[in-house]
Amino acid sequence: MARLLVAMVPLALGACADSGLINSASAPRAGFSFVTDGARRATGAESVWALSAEEVAANEARARALLHGKVIGPETAVQVALINNRALQAAYADLGLSATEIWDVALGPVSSLEVTIAGIGQEGLARSLEATVTGAVLEAVTRDRRKAVAETAFRQAQFEALAATVALAADAREAWIDTVAAFEAEALVGRAQETADAASELAAELGRTGALNRGEQAREHVFTAELAAERADARLEAQLAKEKLTRLMGLYGSDIAFQVPDRLPGLPGSRPGRADIERLALTHRTDLALGRLELEAVAQEYRLAGEKRMVSDVSLMAGVEAEREDGATELSPVLEATFEIPIYDTTKPTRRRGELAYMRAAHELAQMAINARSEARAAHAAVTGKYNVARHWRDEVLPLRRVIDEEALKSYNGMLSSTFELIADAREGLEAQLSYAEAKADYWHAEAELAAVIWGGPTGGSE
Repeated sequence: MARLLVAMVPLALGACADSGLINSASAPRAGFSFVTDGARRATGAESVWALSAEEVAANEARARALLHGKVIGPETAVQVALINNRALQAAYADLGLSATEIWDVALGPVSSLEVTIAGIGQEGLARSLEATVTGAVLEAVTRDRRKAVAETAFRQAQFEALAATVALAADAREAWIDTVAAFEAEALVGRAQETADAASELAAELGRTGALNRGEQAREHVFTAELAAERADARLEAQLAKEKLTRLMGLYGSDIAFQVPDRLPGLPGSRPGRADIERLALTHRTDLALGRLELEAVAQEYRLAGEKRMVSDVSLMAGVEAEREDGATELSPVLEATFEIPIYDTTKPTRRRGELAYMRAAHELAQMAINARSEARAAHAAVTGKYNVARHWRDEVLPLRRVIDEEALKSYNGMLSSTFELIADAREGLEAQLSYAEAKADYWHAEAELAAVIWGGPTGGSE
């Protein structure tokens, strides 16, 4: 039998469509308010989702206005990263793709109208017109389950987008800390090198007069040479740290013309810390929220698998067949159905797989919660401990070094000590200043990591 396809007209099953869900899922930035609210609470900055070339250009212009030719703080670095980092925009696109899955489910199944003309018999004396409506029964029966699965996946996508936002904010803040700390160390070494250069020149002059032997001259020269190497290394560290910060902020070309302060902020007046750190971590961490949703998804998957087996291979076709033979037309209803008896897979291995998959996800979530508690306690211990160490350098060691430097200068002015003794004390003072700067940077890193542990999980420290 030869068949000629005359027309196929898609028919939307309006009764199955969910208009409210369609409106929310089809919005250009569906679900993004959840990300912006969470990002604002976690980072204090605004996250932006650019959906066109014009919006990307607007974000770049805004970033340029925030930092071009300016000395930026950590808040500005975080804000620029959140509006200008392209990898974050890609993560937001994943959220949009997840919304389209809900949109597709909300539209419901689509039927089709097929009209065919068929010739019957060798002489072609009989013609048959058959109109058939094919309904998407499988999709209609599984729609509620698929909607639940899609909504769970969408919530997961929301938390993943928020996690990416929080992680980028933490990385940008820590990169800013690394950059400023490196420039501060380079400046300290630079000031010490100026003093060492003067000592080296004096040693060379005394050597020419015979007042200083070659070994003593070399001792002064080598200190100057070592400081020059340290300063070059510090300058390189500062350059690399700033480049990483630039990359995280999505900058290139002339937009990289920004500066950072030459030193980190001083320590806060009071000891930091949160008595409710564990509760905050369990409440806000995105990885725990994703773990809970994964547990929900496992349960939905196994319930859905049984239903799919129940209705698979079901098709229903209804129509009217019109036959014309010898000038007479006869209409007869047609109901053609193929149906396989639904079989629920209730075998013990299948049940066992479902139970084990669920329990595995449950145990993984429980361990994540245990880890979150421990990581929160560790972050709290780190921030308080680093604060104490930095404060000890600031309040105990540096004041003593200043006293030593003042007394050494008095002795030198009173001709009770030599220039080289004065410089030796300056060397030790440099080491104390560098140690305090490092301790201060460690504290600010710990402060940033504490916030990250509360909202997004451990950062692993700075690179």
